[in-house]
Amino acid sequence: MKKLNILLAFAFISLAAIAATSWTPTTGAVVFHIKNAGITVDGKFSGLAAAIKFDENDLANSSIYASVKAATVNTGIDKRDEHLRKAEYFDVANHPKIELRSTSFTKSESGFTGQFDVTIKGKTKNLALPFTFDNKGETGTFKGTLKLDRLDFGVGESGFILSDDVKIEITLNVKQ
Repeated sequence: MKKLNILLAFAFISLAAIAATSWTPTTGAVVFHIKNAGITVDGKFSGLAAAIKFDENDLANSSIYASVKAATVNTGIDKRDEHLRKAEYFDVANHPKIELRSTSFTKSESGFTGQFDVTIKGKTKNLALPFTFDNKGETGTFKGTLKLDRLDFGVGESGFILSDDVKIEITLNVKQ
C-alpha cells in the first residue's frame, strides 16, 4: 500500500510540474503609440521583466506577471521623455514600475485573451489583452496588443492635443 501511495504521489507531482510550464524571458519589447497634435508618437519602455507559467492546454493554472521600468520611457526626444517622467505623467519617483498581472486566460479565434490587472502610477484596472503564443518547444514568443485610456491611470490630463487612447504592443521571447 505504501508503494502505491508513493507512486501516486510521484505521478501527481510530475503531472503538476507539467501542467504549468515555466518560461524565462530572453528578449522583449514594449512599444506604444499615441496621437499628439494629430501625429502618431511612437515610444518604448525598457527593463522588461516577467515571471511566466503558461500552458496552452492548462490555462486555469497559467499565470503571467510582467513589468517595465517607468523611467525608461523613450520617445526619441529627451526633453519630452524628461517631461513624461514627472508627476503629471508617469511620476517615476513614486511609481517606478508599470505592471501587468494575469487574472485569467481564454482561448480565442486568433490565439488567447488574457485578463490582466494593469497598474500604472498606482492605479489598477483590469483589461483584456489579446495575444498569440508561438510555442516552438524549448522556446516561444508571446505577442499582444493592449489598448488603454491613459486618463484611467492619471497619466496627464484631458485635452485636445494629446489623445486619451494609447496602443501598446508587447513582444516577449522566452525559453524553458
